[in-house]
Amino acid sequence: MNFESILPHLKNGQKVIRQGWSGAEEYVKLIPASQLDATPLNSYFVIKVTGEGYTMFTPTVCDILAEDWVLVD
Repeated sequence: MNFESILPHLKNGQKVIRQGWSGAEEYVKLIPASQLDATPLNSYFVIKVTGEGYTMFTPTVCDILAEDWVLVD
């Protein structure tokens, strides 16, 4: 799938990954908008990496144009 077709799945709470990544990456997910200290916190992506936990994820141009996105259980 491409990023355009995977985005609705992310918005529905599903996890995704690119098949072309090295393997340490477990999945990307969207964290919905919330509040922090009574201030709005916008939605953001995180990626879970084996042995490292979660970190912020910003798709690169290569990620956005890639055709190898898949759903993860």
